[in-house]
Amino acid sequence: MSSTERTDLGRALCIITGASRGFGRTIAREMSRLVKPGSVLVLVARSSDDLRALQTELAESEEGRIGLVVECVVADLGQMEGPESVVRASKDALTEDIDHIILVNNAASLGDVSRYAKSFTDMAEVDSYLSLNVSSSLCLTASVLQAFPQRPGLRRTVINISSLCALQPFRSWVLYCTGKAAREMMFRVLAEEEPDLRVLNYSPGPLDTAMQEVARSRTADPSIRKSFSDIFTQGQLLTCEVSCAKLMKLLLEDNYTSGAHIDVYDL
Repeated sequence: MSSTERTDLGRALCIITGASRGFGRTIAREMSRLVKPGSVLVLVARSSDDLRALQTELAESEEGRIGLVVECVVADLGQMEGPESVVRASKDALTEDIDHIILVNNAASLGDVSRYAKSFTDMAEVDSYLSLNVSSSLCLTASVLQAFPQRPGLRRTVINISSLCALQPFRSWVLYCTGKAAREMMFRVLAEEEPDLRVLNYSPGPLDTAMQEVARSRTADPSIRKSFSDIFTQGQLLTCEVSCAKLMKLLLEDNYTSGAHIDVYDL
């Protein structure tokens, strides 16, 4: 931890899941501006076209022209080979020494919010959701930590994009709340086990994304659905850029308690 704010994130390897759109895409853009030349961004998502478009955008940016390497990994993290392909691409992309490993566990799905908990009798459906939203985060994080072990001069930071749903129950959001709560505890345990690691659970707030659109149109519970609609109609949604700027400031200041849950409204 440092008492003064850094101005950059170092020469970093940044692995960002769910990078093709929404908050993950914004994180990739912002991190590209905060890393030193020679850094590597590994962008992970299931959508090839969106990912390639972002890769081109970043490669043509000023940062790209002065030595930022941008790699794409089109992968389904819910499958066993997903985390393996991310680690392989990360190792292959490194051409010089780095001093900071940053893993952003952003990839997530909302699940079916049009139903209540008592309707989920299909174990395969639940397993599939948890595989993408919980299991993959643990397996990818463990794989990255093993592939890039602690050494003198190396900082390692793991970020979990969390949610208020990790802390509070939302009716008809049983899958999403369960996944977010499980991930939150997973990273809190990791912070306890690995004192040399910087772990952050960051809740970005209600963002103006496609997921929020689904939330206000398909949520089964009328009161929850209305609360999301009201946030939208009253102009209270946050842009990804506003929330991401606060996340970047947290990372630069680097004085949060490892494993902490920090909400955008706390800042």
